[in-house]
Amino acid sequence: MNGAQDLGGMQGFGPVRPEPGEPPFHAEWERRVLALTLAMGAVGKWNIDTSRAARESLPPARYLGSSYFEIWFEGLKALLLKTGLADAGEIASGHSSAAPVPLARVLEAEQVAPALARGSPSARPATAEARFHLGERVRTRQMHPAGHTRLPRYCRGRQGEIVAVHGAHVFPDASAAGAGDQPQWLYTVRFTASELWGADTTAASVSVDCWEPYLDPAEAAHG
Repeated sequence: MNGAQDLGGMQGFGPVRPEPGEPPFHAEWERRVLALTLAMGAVGKWNIDTSRAARESLPPARYLGSSYFEIWFEGLKALLLKTGLADAGEIASGHSSAAPVPLARVLEAEQVAPALARGSPSARPATAEARFHLGERVRTRQMHPAGHTRLPRYCRGRQGEIVAVHGAHVFPDASAAGAGDQPQWLYTVRFTASELWGADTTAASVSVDCWEPYLDPAEAAHG
């Protein structure tokens, strides 16, 4: 989706100013939003790609006018409504008004640290040989999907070089749409900054993880 989250290369948003010694949370409600997101993600009604898609789907003005954890909370509310785990009245009041929905699993407090340490590995067995190889020149596809994608808008239709091959991984575009893992080969592609933004840049290069369906051979793309 070409949403407000895809800011790479855009101007006018001001500099990024790192905060020395920045704490993980600036307010207690931010800690609670993270806890709620982890707890609800564990019940199995959606996956990490669905969660990202929900956040990206916020109206641009709301997305750009919200803080990091406000965006997370808005995305979580959208997922709760979509899956029927809560209704608008319950979210507004903060209280359940119906019997609890049966859940496949519940994340207990003592399970949080092991779950975070374990993560959710995305590697899957490959179903075909890799189409591209280390050092090969490729061009990303010019695409504008209505759903979730991990191919940034600023590097679409651009040439780069394969600098790492990571094996097959869950394809986010399919996973976010509820279409299963559909494993695809994953590569790191390095683009020169001038290829992305022309000569008017102070950057040297940008490396982007690209799934195989995002890529074509550089020569074929010219044809």
